[in-house]
Amino acid sequence: MTEKIPQHRHCRGCGRAFIGKDPYCSDECKSTSTAAVKKKKQQLQLLYVFTFIVLILMLIYVWSGG
Repeated sequence: MTEKIPQHRHCRGCGRAFIGKDPYCSDECKSTSTAAVKKKKQQLQLLYVFTFIVLILMLIYVWSGG
């Protein structure tokens, strides 16, 4: 006989299976995940700014006859 698994979700933060309606299993997982997402977003924005600055510097170099 096969054992049936009850309907459940997996936490977006830790991946643990739980029963509930929220995407996170606990407030701790939610805050940890939110902090990690915020940090990654800041890193991505910094990468965009750095890329933009390098592009501008390259264009100035090419236009100056470099």
